Amino acid sequence: MPKFFSELRERLLRAGVAPRHVRRYLNELRDHFADLKAEEQGAGRGSGDAESAALVRLGGSNDLVKAMVEQRQFQSWCARAPWVLFGLTPLALLAAAWSVALFILWSGWQMFLPGADTPFGVHPGPHRLFELSNIYFQVGRMIYFFAPIVIGWGVAILAARQRLRAVWPALGFVLIALVGAALEVQVRRPDVTGGAGHVSMGFASGPALQVVSADLVHALVFISIMAVPYLIWRVQRVLRVAS
Repeated sequence: MPKFFSELRERLLRAGVAPRHVRRYLNELRDHFADLKAEEQGAGRGSGDAESAALVRLGGSNDLVKAMVEQRQFQSWCARAPWVLFGLTPLALLAAAWSVALFILWSGWQMFLPGADTPFGVHPGPHRLFELSNIYFQVGRMIYFFAPIVIGWGVAILAARQRLRAVWPALGFVLIALVGAALEVQVRRPDVTGGAGHVSMGFASGPALQVVSADLVHALVFISIMAVPYLIWRVQRVLRVAS
């Protein structure tokens, strides 16, 4: 009965049951179904008749879904509070990742470029690519640039795993893209000689129209990249249904 359990799995996920509970529930139902089928075969039924009888005794899919959906403790947070998972959480993760990137930039500035007015603009040259200072700064740069994309992919995978409507991952993509495109790293030279410089995030400066246009293009690129896993899942799902 692989088709029966596959359809039951899809219905449970779409109803908001957490994947871990769906997996455990289906394993229990498969074991129970195997026991019922063995009993029917022991009573002299053929394989096909035994499966049909066992399925009747197991219960209809509507009843099996209802038994899980009615128990709120089995609902995932995606179903309970999707606005938290796809609105606040991605922004909090992005803020945490960027805080790490900013700390790496600031600490690298103090350790490796203590006399420089800015940690930017120093090209390492081919002979310095593998120096500790360059590696240190590049790690922070990778975290800064890739954090929005990685978090967006997490949003996409979570939405696909829970079979959510496109509106919720789209919310996460848009918020991450807008924040990721609008903010940039800003540094300020030390106020006094030998003092520590300041590193922070702020909105890009320049002509308003030019900045907004650049931010929109940047945001669209972010959304296009972040949505790839979710789009792949949707296409695969359509193909499975069509076949």
